[in-house]
Amino acid sequence: MIDLVIDQRRKDLGGFEVGRVLPYARRRMVGPFIFFDHMGPAQFQPGFGREVDVRPHPHIGLSTISYLFEGEMTHRDSVGVTQAIRPGEVNWMTAGCGITHSERFETLRAQGGRMDGIQAWVALPLETEETDPSFAHHEGGEDLPTYEDRGMFARLIAGEAFGAKAAVKVHSPMFYVHWVLQEGTTAGVPAEYPERAAYVARGAVEVEGQTFREGQMVVFSPGETVKVTAVGGPAIVMLLGGEPVGERYIEWNFVASSKDRLEQAKADWRAGRMKLPDADNGEFIPLPADPPPPANPMS
Repeated sequence: MIDLVIDQRRKDLGGFEVGRVLPYARRRMVGPFIFFDHMGPAQFQPGFGREVDVRPHPHIGLSTISYLFEGEMTHRDSVGVTQAIRPGEVNWMTAGCGITHSERFETLRAQGGRMDGIQAWVALPLETEETDPSFAHHEGGEDLPTYEDRGMFARLIAGEAFGAKAAVKVHSPMFYVHWVLQEGTTAGVPAEYPERAAYVARGAVEVEGQTFREGQMVVFSPGETVKVTAVGGPAIVMLLGGEPVGERYIEWNFVASSKDRLEQAKADWRAGRMKLPDADNGEFIPLPADPPPPANPMS
């Protein structure tokens, strides 16, 4: 049932490293998931520099999902929301036709501590690609159903799985689950979705006799339930997938079903036509320079 294994690629975002998993050359999406970054893990001392903050920047055509294992960050956006996120909570921002936001680390800067979490993007289906932007915060409880039994803890972050449904408003059939498996515990990846994967965020797991470690995403073929067992200690695993939404283009922070829409978004950001967050409008991330055209081999 193992179709592909993706190793994270470490990237320095300016004082803060992430492990990028999606998009990948051989697998750009899993269900509607088009972007998947493991933020950290990193230890910060009090008073670290502001270069770690993510300054205001734009998105279109997607929903962002922020989910933390450790740490805290504060989201501010152009629809007027300011919201801190802490471990076990969900920040779900739908960009639709366009939104801007920042992510700051004021609490960590003041107190120091660890940052460890996942930033994922979900591409919107065609019928909601240009929906109005919105933001939702879910602190847990009935919004994010949990289950514990014989060495396993599970939290449903978004979508539907294992007979449960999260309160997060999604735009296409999908699932996103946080597992904590104690050593020797086996759990099954649901079979009802055509595209699915498991990302090892901490520890190691065994699948079909192979061992996979922190920073690896295992993409599964459709069909049967896949058994995952924690080995060598406890493991944290993120399950993700769903129905595919069709081909998508991605450039910088923009996702769209057409290249023309990407170009329009780039032009809007260059021209200052995308509103900055009211509570964080003193700076922004400029659009990266367009790559030069390919050289003409005949010149």
